[in-house]
Amino acid sequence: MSDQPGFHFDSELSWVPVPPHEAGLPTMTAERWFKVSDEFRQLEGLCFDKNGNLFLLEVFGGTIYRLDTTTMTLTEVFHAKGLNPAAVKIHKDGRLFVCCLGDFSTGEIFTINPDGSDRKTILKGYVADDMVFAKDGSFYFTHFVGTSCEPTGGLYHVSADGGTVTPILEKMAGPNGIALSTDERMLWATETNANRLHLIELADGGKSVAPYGTSIPYHFTGFHGPDSCSVDSADNLYVAMYNQGRVMVFNRFGFPIGQILIPGRERGHHLRTTHPMLIPGTSDLLICTNDHDGGEGSWIFKSKGFATAHKSFQFHE
Repeated sequence: MSDQPGFHFDSELSWVPVPPHEAGLPTMTAERWFKVSDEFRQLEGLCFDKNGNLFLLEVFGGTIYRLDTTTMTLTEVFHAKGLNPAAVKIHKDGRLFVCCLGDFSTGEIFTINPDGSDRKTILKGYVADDMVFAKDGSFYFTHFVGTSCEPTGGLYHVSADGGTVTPILEKMAGPNGIALSTDERMLWATETNANRLHLIELADGGKSVAPYGTSIPYHFTGFHGPDSCSVDSADNLYVAMYNQGRVMVFNRFGFPIGQILIPGRERGHHLRTTHPMLIPGTSDLLICTNDHDGGEGSWIFKSKGFATAHKSFQFHE
């Protein structure tokens, strides 16, 4: 028997260990809030309307849901068969804007009424993963293509009338989540396939990048990478870590200030955290995830955030 020292490997932490440089961050553990399905559902797109209803979707099944948060009743609103919807956002006129991955080489963005009626395609030809509205009704979206060796994705601005598409940042490896700062001067984006966080200072009314306005304040560690993101009223950014069962929190300068863990992640459960969103008027953070083939279904978890929800475009008159 050798007297030489060796490594000690803790099998309980073998699934998704928190990197050492992040282990000391203020940490909370989320709790179960609502079970969407006993089966695997790739949940995404948490978004509240003015009446407190929560809209969300399942990507690969194509179903858009509405959850009545008073009765906790889940209803199917629309079925986008074959379109692989990845995000839903709500215009201040009440319409749902749905980003679709399509066949992962070309997708679209379409609108529907809250009851699922009057479907209209407003943008085609992009693998649209996520979007965020600006105060003038224009919006930004991510074109979710590109690999670590062939970065072909990008961030784009679309005018309020939908007629003009302007590139903001290109040559990206799978840009995914996107969020605007509360003053709309800064644009956040996650780049999944390069494990990076982008912070972009905007100019020209939000249609271009300011001089020296691009930065990468954070490089993530581990598989697979950052997914959707959202901001709170204090401009903190919440980033879901896909296949890691956690959400990382950054201040407005891109420094990590905390993390939220999904219970069971240390045993490989509920690793597919995709989207964090604060409940309007509160500091309660919802996180959607699923257990894939782990047997525990698809859930929305809840935790406390660092500040109250940001009053975004849809809630303004």
